[in-house]
Amino acid sequence: MSKLSVSDPTMETAAPVDWDGLTFSLTPTKAMYLASCSQDSSWEDGRVVPFGNLSLSPAACVLNYGQGIFEGMKAHRSPDGRILLFRPLENGRRMEKGAKRMCMPPFPPARFVNAVEKVVRANEEFIPPPRKGALYVRPLMLGTGPILGVKPAPSYTFVIFTSPVGPYFKGGLNPIRLALTRNFHRAAPGGTGDTKTICNYAGTMYPGMLARKQGFAEVIYLDAHHNRFIDEVGAANFFCVLDGKLITPALGTILPGITRKSILEYSSQVLGLEVEERDIPVEEALTASEAFCAGTAAVVSPIGSITIEKKEHFFNDSKVGPVTKRLYEDLTALQLGEIEDRFGWLHEVS
Repeated sequence: MSKLSVSDPTMETAAPVDWDGLTFSLTPTKAMYLASCSQDSSWEDGRVVPFGNLSLSPAACVLNYGQGIFEGMKAHRSPDGRILLFRPLENGRRMEKGAKRMCMPPFPPARFVNAVEKVVRANEEFIPPPRKGALYVRPLMLGTGPILGVKPAPSYTFVIFTSPVGPYFKGGLNPIRLALTRNFHRAAPGGTGDTKTICNYAGTMYPGMLARKQGFAEVIYLDAHHNRFIDEVGAANFFCVLDGKLITPALGTILPGITRKSILEYSSQVLGLEVEERDIPVEEALTASEAFCAGTAAVVSPIGSITIEKKEHFFNDSKVGPVTKRLYEDLTALQLGEIEDRFGWLHEVS
């Protein structure tokens, strides 16, 4: 099996980093993790190498047929100096499941966590101070082997790179404006909507671009079958508060978010809220007392309004609702190790 070559870095690492000016954009760090595998063998022992470009054939399966999956994670620096990951084994398990769906050799979850630890430690100087941002961690599995017919690649590459980041949406915990679309869908029943594959994201760029040109932060999608039920918000899960209950779309065509899962468990067991996972008709969602979207990048972002066919519908007078605020404050404090980790969700990088 030939190894994928890594060129010398083409971009200088930004040091020192302006922690106060961080946005959710790429700031190359100094190291990345790399491992290779053929279709019929196990993954080789990975290694930490200098951050740089990958060299691959123009016939690589990932370039021609999109055979690739990824994860999104964050490493935080706690006030007492610890480096903390949030439920990394869950990301490893989701990537293992996604690999099977995309006909790729699964990377063992325990090894996944170990690889993440190595690359985070190698880029420790790029982890922002507490409350200044986070080190975003991007595990990426690609079908890099060359192939012409539509079938799985003969070999694969697993990469993890990092970047210090600020907030995903500008303004922090300020309500965002969303545009609902009936003309575009992100996933269909029986497809790959519940898999974090690169294929799912290219198709959302165009409607997202149209929405941002009109002053919206993101697009809210409906289900592809009925074109009536709430699906997802761009690359984040949707939640709303209805009659004192926390409601979110049921799994199926949507991504099983780690933050989504954590919010449901925390809301039920700590906040004492009744939670429901079910279809949410648009007309019902618009009657909610508050709404928000959640994900690794966005954490918890309040939704101030949803515009449908040029009519804007507001939630809580475009103010941050009490449930949204409590979840944001508790979840961020938990990820930073500022409050008790009663669920054992935090993983300290040793």
